[in-house]
Amino acid sequence: MKRNTRMFLAAVFSFALISCAGSAGRAFAAAPKGLIQDSVTILREMSAQEDAGTMGDLLHHARGVAIFPSVLKAAFVFGAQYGEGLVLRRDPDTGKWFGPSFASVTGVSYGLQIGAQSISLVLVITNDPGFKGFMENNVTLGGDIAVAAGPVGRRGELGTDYKFDASIYSYSMTKGLFAGISLKGAAVGVSDQTNEAYWGKPITAEEALNRPASSADMQPLIAELNKLIREAK
Repeated sequence: MKRNTRMFLAAVFSFALISCAGSAGRAFAAAPKGLIQDSVTILREMSAQEDAGTMGDLLHHARGVAIFPSVLKAAFVFGAQYGEGLVLRRDPDTGKWFGPSFASVTGVSYGLQIGAQSISLVLVITNDPGFKGFMENNVTLGGDIAVAAGPVGRRGELGTDYKFDASIYSYSMTKGLFAGISLKGAAVGVSDQTNEAYWGKPITAEEALNRPASSADMQPLIAELNKLIREAK
């Protein structure tokens, strides 16, 4: 490919990404408090959907959750996605939440594609092996651990015999549309700078996820998560 062509494609891709960022209300909330507040907002929007009950059922059994309020995706043949968010650990025996550890999600793709969009993303982590990667530096969805599109429907439709075949179930929301989403090949990494800004000192993801989510900033988010779980019973 000629240099001028490569530059043209890069310029078009950059324009698409910037355009998408400009239209997204939650694009790249770098500050920890902003990410927490945006996570509360997207959970409220998701829980208001009639078919969000099964997500609450999964949360009832979950070992943790990752919330990315705004994942920007843009493509011109080559595609890329990026979003910032947070991870929380849950003790299924006590129902207590721990964290947060802040994280980013990235991914690339290639094929016949063009355009840009922003989605909100929630990952429900159902078992300890699935959560292990979030305690470390990074994890590849669908590579290191099994990930599947989260089931949607009314409360209780999972049933007591539902088997957690995947370690992670993913949900998305864009332009008011709530749905399970297939998310494979994306990498989730620790945001060390954001963790340091929130906790006031350098801290590993494992250390952060072993600390109770007891700060005043976290209470609205914990309340929304517990509300989803409570309404799914």
